[in-house]
Amino acid sequence: MQNEALKVMFGDLPVTRAFKRGDFASTDYKFELTDVPEAHKLFKPVVRDLAFDVCELSVMTYLIAKSRGVPLTLLPAVLLSRFQHPYIVYNDRNGELTPNDLEGRKVGIRSITVTTVTWLRGMLINDFGVDLDRVKWVTFEDAHVAGVHDPPGVERAPAGKVLEEMLIAGTLDAAIVGAPLEHPGIKPLFPDPATSASEWHEKYQAIQLNHVVVAKNAILETQPDAVREIYRQLSASKSAEGLPRPGEIDFNPFGYEANYRNIELAIDCVYAQGLIDRRYGVEELFDDVTRAL
Repeated sequence: MQNEALKVMFGDLPVTRAFKRGDFASTDYKFELTDVPEAHKLFKPVVRDLAFDVCELSVMTYLIAKSRGVPLTLLPAVLLSRFQHPYIVYNDRNGELTPNDLEGRKVGIRSITVTTVTWLRGMLINDFGVDLDRVKWVTFEDAHVAGVHDPPGVERAPAGKVLEEMLIAGTLDAAIVGAPLEHPGIKPLFPDPATSASEWHEKYQAIQLNHVVVAKNAILETQPDAVREIYRQLSASKSAEGLPRPGEIDFNPFGYEANYRNIELAIDCVYAQGLIDRRYGVEELFDDVTRAL
């Protein structure tokens, strides 16, 4: 078992670039790397089939999977994070919208559990007092985790419909998108997203995690040194990329203490929306191996 190559899956990101090239590979360990540009396309098999031994996964999907007994453990390695403020947008054909204007409006989202969606819904609750139950949410796909269904009152878009097209057509008043949407009439809900993000960062002293690293519990029990080696190579890959840049926020923090506050806020966010059964302690997401990394 010690010589078995671990199945590893990471997307193409600055922090994984040198890792995927094999710049810091060790002759003592072999990994079977799934070369995928965008890891999110494989998140369903990660949590439904345990398709990989060590891999990239969105933080909110991990927390929801954890609450449903999926045997995965967190590593303190952040592959992707960003402030989500630019990604909630609206169609201005009916005038300007603010966060508090969303109640009673139709807002499109990929899924109720998408990490960007969950962070933004959390901000609407905590920073603006929006009653999420009064927003007319429209979803377009199932959650990554099996058995998670849309809450009562959430509408599923007709088959074949595209979120961005419905927003542009005015069928949706607003939407949470995964990437900037350049189109006349589509405006950010936060008029100055960068300033709003800076204010959030100052208020909460944290960043908004997107993708983290997880390992199968069984692998941590049988091949802990191989998991440690993956962490070592990822850390070296981050350093080789020169991250963080001088004077910039570290959006790829490594280490338990460096991520404690970030993870704590992610737990608070997903728990407040009823997507996990209880508020986990940060330490519960790690084991003795990963907590010490």
